[in-house]
Amino acid sequence: MAAQRSSSTPPAAAPALPQLGGRRSSYRERVADALRAALIAGELRPGEVYSAPGLAARFGVSATPVREAMLDLAKEGLVDTVPNKGFRVTQVSEKQLDEYTHIRALVEIPTVTALAGTADPVSLEALRPAAREIVVAAVAGDLIAYVEADTRFHLGLLALAGNAHLVEVVRDLRGRSRLYGLTALLESGRLLASAEEHLELLDALLARDERAVREVMSRHLGHVRGLWAAGA
Repeated sequence: MAAQRSSSTPPAAAPALPQLGGRRSSYRERVADALRAALIAGELRPGEVYSAPGLAARFGVSATPVREAMLDLAKEGLVDTVPNKGFRVTQVSEKQLDEYTHIRALVEIPTVTALAGTADPVSLEALRPAAREIVVAAVAGDLIAYVEADTRFHLGLLALAGNAHLVEVVRDLRGRSRLYGLTALLESGRLLASAEEHLELLDALLARDERAVREVMSRHLGHVRGLWAAGA
C-alpha cells in the first residue's frame, strides 16, 4: 500500500509515494521505483545532494527504506554516495541522452509495430488502466506518478513481444534518461496530449493498423529528446 502524505506537509514539497506496479513487489523496491521516477522527471536534479531523512520526509516514508533504495540506485549508477551527507544525483550528458533515445527508437518502434499483428487483444486491453493512469496523472500534474505509470505501460507493452531481455534493456535505458522538460510541458498544457497518445496507441494496436502504430510510436518517442533538452 502506498504511504500517505502527512497532513502537515505541503503538497508541493512532499509528493505522496505512488502506488507502484510491475514486477517489483517489496516496499524497498517500490520506494526505489518512486525515487527513480523522481530522477527521470527531473524533480531530483543532477549534482544536488539529497539526504535519506530529507527524501523520507518528502515522500512521507521512513528513512531506512529510502536509504536502502538509494543504495540500489547507486549500484545502477543513478546516484553517487556522499559520505556523511547523502546521495548526489549523477550528471547525464546530452550525448548520452541522445544515445539512449536513439537506441530506444531502434528497439521500441519496430517491436511495438510488430505487435499490431501478433498481440492478443485481451492482453492489450489489460494495459488500458495503466494508459488511463498516465492521463489522470497528467491532469493532476503529478509528474512522478506520470513517469511511473508511463514506465509500467511501455514495459508491459514490450513484454507482449515475449523477449524478457529486450524489456530489461529498455527498462535500464528509461531509468538512465532524464525528462527535465516535463514541468514545462505541464505548464504549457501539452502534457495531457502526450498522455493521451498511450490510448491512441492502444486503439491502433487493437485495430491491427501497423502504419498508425508506427506513426504514433515515432511521434511519441520523438517527444523524448525535447523533454530532456527543455531543461538541460
